[in-house]
Amino acid sequence: MPTTDALLDERALSKLKWRCRRGLLENDLLIEKFFARHESTLTVLQAKGMGDLMDLSDNDLLDLLLQRKQPDQLSDPLAQANASTAEARDVLGMLRPAATPFHPLPPH
Repeated sequence: MPTTDALLDERALSKLKWRCRRGLLENDLLIEKFFARHESTLTVLQAKGMGDLMDLSDNDLLDLLLQRKQPDQLSDPLAQANASTAEARDVLGMLRPAATPFHPLPPH
């Protein structure tokens, strides 16, 4: 059994990608960006966190990704538990889109 900080092997990564396919396009796009940035450095622990998040409904996942809700604000206790694991919180931080700073236009 691999150690938890070991990198995912190619087969495990392929299985994880298959598991991460979602019904909402918005989730799929954010997950695709996540894999584009992090697939070569994903660990076994991070794969566990991703699996915890994939147990959520599409709407709950999108609410978390867009920071409309935090894990403890989900209505379903099982969803709260899945989204609140240390591994899920770590991956959630990696999945969330970076905030774009607001720069107002200068007055004319």
